[in-house]
Amino acid sequence: MREILGRRRRLRLRRKEGAARLDAALTFATAWQWPVLPGAGTAPAALRDGRGLGCACPDPDCAVPGAHPFDPGLLAATTDERMVRWWWTNRPAAPVMLATGGRAPCAVSLPALAGARALVALDRMGMRLGPVVATPTRWSLLVAPYTLERLGELLYSKDWVPSSLRFHGEGGYLVLPPSEIGTGQVRWERVPAPPAARPSPPVFRRASAKGAPVAAPWLPDVEAVLDALVAASTSAPDGGSRLAY
Repeated sequence: MREILGRRRRLRLRRKEGAARLDAALTFATAWQWPVLPGAGTAPAALRDGRGLGCACPDPDCAVPGAHPFDPGLLAATTDERMVRWWWTNRPAAPVMLATGGRAPCAVSLPALAGARALVALDRMGMRLGPVVATPTRWSLLVAPYTLERLGELLYSKDWVPSSLRFHGEGGYLVLPPSEIGTGQVRWERVPAPPAARPSPPVFRRASAKGAPVAAPWLPDVEAVLDALVAASTSAPDGGSRLAY
């Protein structure tokens, strides 16, 4: 009897989590106009360090288990409600992937320890931050869209940029909450806040009754946060060149 009740509870939990991912994906796509697509997802195989889950893609040594597009590919990212609804109705456990760049947000990611230090430094400076995505191993600061040319100019002016600092721009991707990937749960360290508003717990809303998108979250310029991120990454363990979300 206990086993039956346990199965039912797990089934209810999976359904609840699947509904939360669908609602989140619809908000990103239809309300905020962020192109999304489902990620590869996880598989029972453990990671090489014996912790977490493996990736559902064919690569046994996948560096970002579960946290990357696979089928469909990145070019399929869309803001179309019908497509988003179909994807997560058929794959409710799929991670929500953001296709970065263009008109969508870009991001800068760094190891979790360095990310925590960077947020403390930016808060002390009185810097207003946008959404911050956290996984057990890395934190990602969402920023306003930037071009590769502008990013190159900013990085050229630095004496050194740690290899653990990653830039998610045009042609890139980023996993968004509430997803589960190989290393664990994806959550908001700083929740999305509308323009000229203080952060509060995110409420996933779809487009208004008239079809007009809800205002997308405010995003800082990458130049405003780059120095603090470089400094925090320099003082924290590099972690090598392996992406390891």
